[in-house]
Amino acid sequence: MNAIFTDASFQNMTNVANKYGVSTNAVTDLTYCLMGSNGSMAQFNIAELGGGGQWMQGGMTMVGDMFNNNLKYLVDGLCVDLSNLIHQGEIQYKPLPKTANSQGGFSGNWWGDLGFPNSTGSQNDTSYAIFNNIHRLAIQQNGKVTIFDTLDHNIGGVGQQQGGNYSVSFTSQYGNVNLNSLPIISGENKQQQPEVFHNNDVQNNVVETSVAPIMEAPVQPVNNNNFNNNNNSAFEEDIFGKIEKLAGLKDKGILSVEEFENKKIDLLSRL
Repeated sequence: MNAIFTDASFQNMTNVANKYGVSTNAVTDLTYCLMGSNGSMAQFNIAELGGGGQWMQGGMTMVGDMFNNNLKYLVDGLCVDLSNLIHQGEIQYKPLPKTANSQGGFSGNWWGDLGFPNSTGSQNDTSYAIFNNIHRLAIQQNGKVTIFDTLDHNIGGVGQQQGGNYSVSFTSQYGNVNLNSLPIISGENKQQQPEVFHNNDVQNNVVETSVAPIMEAPVQPVNNNNFNNNNNSAFEEDIFGKIEKLAGLKDKGILSVEEFENKKIDLLSRL
C-alpha cells in the first residue's frame, strides 16, 4: 500500500529518527509496519536495524543479532516512541485523493473519505477496512457499505464467521468485537438513537399515588382499680391462710397461746 503520511506525521517521525541517530527512511519503514497493528506490534526487515526482527507492545523485542543488547534497546525505544505517537493520533496517513471516473465524476475507494486504512481485506462477499486511528470500521457486503464507530477498540485480528450478519469477525484488545454493540455512523442499517430522558422529564411523568394512612388500634387503658383490688384480695387470702396455719401449730402444742396471739396481731396489722 503506497500510503503517504501527513506532513506533521513525517515531521514527528523525523524527530524520532534524530533522537536515536538513525535514518528517516528506517523510521518510516518501521512506522509502516507498526501502522498495520495500530502500534501494538511490528514485524520488520530493515538493514539499518539488523535485518529481520519483531517487536510487541509489552516488552518482547527480537532482532537478528540476538546477543546485541544495544540493538535491542534501540529497536525497543524506536517502537515505543512511534507506537505512542500512533495511539495519540500524531502519525496518520493523508486522505485518499479522488480520481475522475468514466462518467465524468470523482471516485475513491469504496469506504469513501475515511483516509488510508490500517488494514483491508475481503472474505466471500464481504470486504472490510479498519481505521484504528479514527476509530472506524467499514464493511461492504452485497454492494452496501456500513461504517461503524469502534469506540475504544483497537482491532488487530480478523477471522471467518459462520452465521450472523457478516461472514467476518474481528478481535481487539478486549477479545471478540460484537458488531451489534457498536454504533453505526452511516449505512442502511443505521440504528435509531435511543430517546434520552432527563431527570426533569422523569420527575414530571411520575404518577403520584396516595398512601392510605395506617390505622392504629386504640390502646385500651389499664384499669388500675381492678388491678389493685385483685392484688388486695390475694394478699388478704395469704394473710388469713398463714393465721390458719399458726392456729394449727397452736393446737398441736408447737406454739404457745402467747406466741400465736403475737403472730396473729403482726399479720393482721399488715392488712
